[in-house]
Amino acid sequence: MPDRSDRMPPGWHRFPVRVYWEDTDAGGIVYYANYLKFAERARTELLRSAGIDQSRLMGAEGLGFIVRRCQVDFRSPARLDDLLDVTTRVTDVGGASIAMEQMIFHVERDLVRLMLDIACVDRDGRPVRLPPAVRHGMAELVASGSTRNA
Repeated sequence: MPDRSDRMPPGWHRFPVRVYWEDTDAGGIVYYANYLKFAERARTELLRSAGIDQSRLMGAEGLGFIVRRCQVDFRSPARLDDLLDVTTRVTDVGGASIAMEQMIFHVERDLVRLMLDIACVDRDGRPVRLPPAVRHGMAELVASGSTRNA
């Protein structure tokens, strides 16, 4: 698990998110589905940091990513104005899929943990093998310290 300092351990990507009114319910607590949005943004930025341009991938190759499986453990609520850290790491790279772990924190509080399987699909939604550039970018993230049992 990453520590709460500004330095992330190898293999982890950090994405900060501020909680706004639009993210909360009437009590000022983050609505549960918005954690999925925060996690999606963080995964997109992780891919971008690995040199993967999703717009180009869809436009040029007709390929995209979908969430095939998402296991979420809600541990503690975030509130209006909280500054959250969404941390992401690649735990495994398969033929047509990428496994990821994500954690959402506020200061020292562990708020949400997600385990995801992301599938690469064509325009018709059929699974396809990861392109070599994507596989290489994801494999580098795994090699940099991201492992399933870390």
